[in-house]
Amino acid sequence: MDDPSLELLSGFIVALVVLSAYFSGSETAMMSLNRYRLKHLANNGHRGAKTASRLLERPDRLLGVILIGNNLVNFSAASLATLVALQLFGERGVAVAPVVCTVVFLIFAEVGPKTISAAYPERVALPSSHILRFLLWLMFPLVWMVNGISNAILGLIGIQHSNASEDELSPEELRTVVFEGSKIAAHPQNMMLGVLDLAKVTVDDIMVPRNEIFGMDIEDELDDIIAQLRASQHTRVPIFRENIDNVIGMLHLRNAAKFMAEEEFNKASILNVTDDTYFVPENTPLQTQLVNFQQRKERIGLVVDEYGDIQGIVTIEDILEEIVGEFTTDLADTNVDILPQEDGSFIIDGGAHVRLINRRLGWHLPQDGPKTLSGLIIEFLETIPDSSVCIAVDGHRIEVVQIQDNMVRAAKVSLASGPL
Repeated sequence: MDDPSLELLSGFIVALVVLSAYFSGSETAMMSLNRYRLKHLANNGHRGAKTASRLLERPDRLLGVILIGNNLVNFSAASLATLVALQLFGERGVAVAPVVCTVVFLIFAEVGPKTISAAYPERVALPSSHILRFLLWLMFPLVWMVNGISNAILGLIGIQHSNASEDELSPEELRTVVFEGSKIAAHPQNMMLGVLDLAKVTVDDIMVPRNEIFGMDIEDELDDIIAQLRASQHTRVPIFRENIDNVIGMLHLRNAAKFMAEEEFNKASILNVTDDTYFVPENTPLQTQLVNFQQRKERIGLVVDEYGDIQGIVTIEDILEEIVGEFTTDLADTNVDILPQEDGSFIIDGGAHVRLINRRLGWHLPQDGPKTLSGLIIEFLETIPDSSVCIAVDGHRIEVVQIQDNMVRAAKVSLASGPL
């Protein structure tokens, strides 16, 4: 019998190279698919995505059918290439064929297809999933045997095979996914990041501190109480006796407006419409507190420490601002705690929270210690300053402007442009 012609053998080799490229590209594409986008496409009825999802449920079988097919193709091509080399070069062709096959398959059946598949995994994987599904059905006995032997060997060395489980993202991983979401508009992206950050922020970080709580002493003169009610900028006001530790309840000014017009208006009228006080333990994560507010139908609470002493006040609006941002337009201009100066610096109230300063000005003052700017300065100096001093903290120049009652009342802060 005559040897097959070179043209026929070459045609078979080219076809086998194409098949090898298909198997190599399909492997890379299937393993490079974004599982969450794939699930989204499958839920929306994409047939290729549904097939790919089912195949990826058993990656051992998927890899089995791809590698079996790829190896059959490669070995067949190598054998045919040897025949061609023998016809062209004689006995020397046995040495030439492996070199040529390696170069050809490396470029055209491995590197090239895998590079394309890694760049466009969906375009390659979703159509080819139907072919792979058919091949898996066709070669299932062989795939089952190969996988059984492979898994048994892996078991001997302590590696247990299990079916692919649902991918789970940690909060930090999910935050990275949202942050890297280039197709998400800036504002919705910031809101989603704000929701993810709720678990890391506690009520201590956003509460109004005790010394800034606006409340009314029921022991004051009635005329003074009425004046405070009319001048209040808050809708809910704590009512207490002598000091905030003796809190009686929370007064909604909408209820106060009803009885203030009455002729027999007195302090008892105030107490009659005062609601019970809702107390919030310090260090409660905002994520938990938001749920607590929702379940208890509350909007405001007093933050207490482990001894029951009141540390501050927190509202549901404060938590929502952590998600959607401040409800004002130009934060640096409208907030009295942060006053911009002509030289680019800011006069900042010592009681301003470091987190809020960083958020509003885009700075990076350390947040793992004291909550307020005054506390940060005192911690850095390790003493209460008795005169104006200037310090540098993490690239920020801080100059003490006013000291009162053992705390920094105001400081001039700017980004340091050089050594102090």
